Amino acid sequence: MNIPAQRDLLCFREPKDNHMNMDALGGLIVDDLASTNPPCQVEPLGKVDSRSDLNLLHENSRIQAKLFQAEKLATLGTFASGIAHDINNPLYVMIGFAGNILSEQDFEVIREQAQSIVDAGKRIQMTCRNITQYARATNGRDPVKVDVTHTLNEAVKIAQYASALQALSVVKRYDACSLEVLANPEELLQVLVNLMTNSIQAMKGNGTLTLSSWDQDDIANISISDTGCGIASENLEKIFQPFFTTKPSGEGTGLGLHNVRAIIKKYNGKLSVESQLGKGTSFLIQFPKASIH
Repeated sequence: MNIPAQRDLLCFREPKDNHMNMDALGGLIVDDLASTNPPCQVEPLGKVDSRSDLNLLHENSRIQAKLFQAEKLATLGTFASGIAHDINNPLYVMIGFAGNILSEQDFEVIREQAQSIVDAGKRIQMTCRNITQYARATNGRDPVKVDVTHTLNEAVKIAQYASALQALSVVKRYDACSLEVLANPEELLQVLVNLMTNSIQAMKGNGTLTLSSWDQDDIANISISDTGCGIASENLEKIFQPFFTTKPSGEGTGLGLHNVRAIIKKYNGKLSVESQLGKGTSFLIQFPKASIH
């Protein structure tokens, strides 16, 4: 049997005193050739796999970050009328008092009206600051301790723009003790804003939004409940699927709850939902407390 040896083995150098034999099943046995003359520019398989896995992980993180940012910017579109409402009202005050000052002679009256203009300007500044904070791209920093109560309060300031009617009542039931979780503050804010926005939209500007937080068995619990239209039982599992939405065209991307669950899982948390048609919906987020890490 004529077996071509060295010419058919890619990148092998000329061997010295290597032996090639056939085993009982006709397989080629290379005693020392592979060990002493490794293929050119070929790395051990484990290293290649590890590097490929790492590259895939980095690419997946990059794409997911872009997905989160796209959803945030899409959510801002639904805030447009609410933002306009919160900016227009102080502007009317500013314009009105500024007009009065032009003809007012009493210095004390001018002083009071000027102060009202300053206060109205600060309200507009706060609105812009809230929106800018929410819209900026999330950085990739490591998780830090995040105060749950503070983040809930910041989130509701932003989510209220989802309704221009402002006919909602907000009930806050926070644990007396400070609750902290390990997360990226901007991502936790995004989670809470998204859930609150869904609740506000479900109530169509009229109802009660209840925000709760409590500690139980070293678990930080966060609940966001509404008195809105509720979710049909057959849709409860579907709502976390990408691009699934029951909202009218233009009011939702179908990525919000998918992203919310992805962020919560990222920080070892759990998300559950309960809902009844015509009565409302309640989302429960559970994170390990920061103190037990």
